[in-house]
Amino acid sequence: MKIQVKVKPNSRTEEVSREGDSFIVKVKEPPREGKANQAVIRLLAQHFGVPKSQVRILSGLRSVKKVIEVAE
Repeated sequence: MKIQVKVKPNSRTEEVSREGDSFIVKVKEPPREGKANQAVIRLLAQHFGVPKSQVRILSGLRSVKKVIEVAE
């Protein structure tokens, strides 16, 4: 399934919440050297109960708005 995600890096907490048709993912990591992207993948894998290898960023690698594929 493909989902739209808005990422909020440098947050105090880490959480996944739903807002309409998209998700908001708050991560503690800064948006440098792919650290925030890795944290997003980790959190979404936990949220959906799948391995990290099943979560992939399709577009928006350098943006706060991303399209992510979660294989089931």
